[in-house]
This record gives sequence, structure tokens and C-alpha cells, in this order.
Amino acid sequence: MKYGPLLFLGILFTLASSWVGLVLAPKQQLGGLVPNVSTNALGAVVLYPQARKGEAQQGEEHYRSLGCVYCHSQQVRPEGFGSDITRGWGKRRTVSRDYLYDKPVMLGTSRTGPDLTNIGERQSDSGWHFAHLYNPQITSKGSVMPPYPFLFQLRKIGPGGASTNALKLSGEFAVAEGWEVVPKDSARQLVEYLRSLKTSVDLPEAPLPKVQEGAAK
Repeated sequence: MKYGPLLFLGILFTLASSWVGLVLAPKQQLGGLVPNVSTNALGAVVLYPQARKGEAQQGEEHYRSLGCVYCHSQQVRPEGFGSDITRGWGKRRTVSRDYLYDKPVMLGTSRTGPDLTNIGERQSDSGWHFAHLYNPQITSKGSVMPPYPFLFQLRKIGPGGASTNALKLSGEFAVAEGWEVVPKDSARQLVEYLRSLKTSVDLPEAPLPKVQEGAAK
């Protein structure tokens, strides 16, 4: 056992170096992240990211509870590691700072459906989102996404006429005359969360690609 102390020190060094590499270094690297402050083309100060508030924050809970994370990711891979940017899912790769206020971070487990990192910019129309949630076949024929009619209410049209937020349904999706389909609070909150997913902001560690002169012509 004359090598006992040496063996002990070797094991201790191995465990300590592993802890430094796997725990301390990431904590030092990621734990100090703060929102980035920049100036946009109009000279206004832009703080990114910002914590979600109100209905968008409530909608995040619905996104999680409905299991959207099992079919949709929120992680744009860098060029050379997939075609995410080419597909238009994001203008740049996602980085740790993007998830600063996401608890939990919903990276996703598969991509049965498209990545939603930047869906708030790709599709800002709330009416489109409501129709897609009510029945994805309305907006995306052939989609394998299930419908979520329980997020909506079927009710009679009142004396004042149809509600301003009633879904515009036609054809096979139309409801009986005198009735309308309107979003419940949960649907409205979920849509506000989806519309808040925007990452097209320059970051030091992930700058937006520069548009070459004449490329947009």
C-alpha cells in the first residue's frame, strides 16, 4: 500500500479536474450572461433578450403543457451543421444568450414540425395562428399536427353580429349558420407566446449575416 497516497491524489485530481471542466467552467461562462445592448438602424437602443410578460408569459406555460416541445424545436443550428438557416427558420444560429429568460429552456426533442425559434417573424398574423391551432389543415394541407379545437369556443352569434375575433372558416371547416368559433383565453395566450419568438437581433457571439450590396435587387 506504499502507493496508496499517490493513488488517492490521482483520483482526487481526476475528480477535481472533471468538476472544474464540467461544472465550474460552464458556470463561469454562462452564469454571467446578461442581455445585450445595441442600437438599431433608427438609433434606438435595443435590449435583447427581454423577459416575456402578460399573455405571452402565460402562453409559454400552455406551449409546455400541450407538449408542443415534443414536435417542435427552438434551436437554429449554425451553417454547416444542417439547413436550418437555408430553410428560413432563423437568420442566425441560436446561442445561450437567446434562452436567458426561458425557464425551462424548450430546445425540443424532435422536429416532426418546423423549428419555431423565429416563428414570430416568419408568421406574425395572429389570425393565421388561430386557424392553424384550430385545424392545421386550414393553413397547411397535409400537416401531421393534431387540431386543438378545445382551445376555442363554439357559440351562437349575438344580436350585435359576429365577434371581431371569430375565426373565418369556410368550406369543410365552416360551422352552422348563426354560429361562430372564437379563441379562448388559452388560445390567445399561446398565440401571443408564438408571436414573441423572435431572434433576428445582432449579438456579439452570433452576428446577423451581412447583406451584400446589390443582393436584394
